[in-house]
Amino acid sequence: MASIFGHALAAFALGKGFSKTIVNWKFILLGIICAILPDADVIGFSFGIKYESFWGHRGFSHSLLFALILGVLITVIFYRKILATKKGLLLICYFTLCTASHAILDALTTGGLGVAFFSPFDTTRYFFPWRPIKVSPIGVERFFSERGINVLLSELIWIGIPSIFYIFVTMYFKRKKK
Repeated sequence: MASIFGHALAAFALGKGFSKTIVNWKFILLGIICAILPDADVIGFSFGIKYESFWGHRGFSHSLLFALILGVLITVIFYRKILATKKGLLLICYFTLCTASHAILDALTTGGLGVAFFSPFDTTRYFFPWRPIKVSPIGVERFFSERGINVLLSELIWIGIPSIFYIFVTMYFKRKKK
């Protein structure tokens, strides 16, 4: 998996691409939560759920269907009044994209068993052919080590630089539009 920092940065960057009329601390924070939440499946290890099972790590919680369900659920809970508007649809898209970005980044990592993008319809685990992001160790103790530093450096290159570039490009086009 990519680290919590990489997932959060991706959601933050995606959020900055939206109009100032929609972007605020709540919007960004909920996007970051959506981007991080799929890794809550690691709790399953404590209950004997195997990595490769449906509910295991990078299983259903990393699927595109889960991303859509979470995107709709977050919008219904936090933006109920504008759910049936164009802005509501935009919010669903953002929260879904933030959640799906988690699986996309994980499929770009160098370790694990792959990502069940199409679960529950197809539980096959997939990786992308190009996997430049070093896989993050599971667990806080293992993360704060030399390996964790290498993961962060990898994410700085493969998530940080593209995120910063995306933020600057969207800022440029927003200014040019004015």
